[in-house]
Amino acid sequence: MNGLLLRAQESGEQIEMIYQNGTGEISQRVVKILEVQSDSIKAFCFLRKMPRVFRRDNILSIGPMRKHRKGA
Repeated sequence: MNGLLLRAQESGEQIEMIYQNGTGEISQRVVKILEVQSDSIKAFCFLRKMPRVFRRDNILSIGPMRKHRKGA
């Protein structure tokens, strides 16, 4: 996960994340990584439309943006 976060920070690409907050609520977000720390990441969250800090141990899944295809 660390390599993906650092590459996304360096390139400025958006990534998809599934995150569980402190109360157990799960959300899917699109973020742009601003800063990578050992226990957290600071990212611009396109769901909330503002910078947010996410605890790394609450990130359930993270990956590059999937290309959405329009059906035939």
